[in-house]
Amino acid sequence: MAHFHIDYSANLEDIIDIAALCEAIRAYAETSQTFPTAGVRVRALRVDHYAMADGNPKHGFIDLSVRLRAGRPDAVKQEAMAEIFATLKEFTAPAMAGYSIALSAEMRDIDADLAPKFGNIRDHMEG
Repeated sequence: MAHFHIDYSANLEDIIDIAALCEAIRAYAETSQTFPTAGVRVRALRVDHYAMADGNPKHGFIDLSVRLRAGRPDAVKQEAMAEIFATLKEFTAPAMAGYSIALSAEMRDIDADLAPKFGNIRDHMEG
């Protein structure tokens, strides 16, 4: 299980293709040995109300939060986080060449005892 949650400032809506960013993160996760494909969820939420840095409304941000079931070794999580962040940086590089954008990411473990889950996605996956 891995949930990728992207918060982004509304002023980036016309600058970055957020749907394509979600797909880039999903595609990375699918090729990674760290995240089981059936458990991958990528979603993005536009933040309409925010203030940052010196208050100039030209500044924008993308914050990527990754939640995953506990149990993976720290080295595996660190490598996965580095690769995910590299994917985010590569995707946003063209926009960052002309716009003021802050990128951040964080990975958190989910306690399986406190986070029940149920689904049948694996039953409907092709291949």
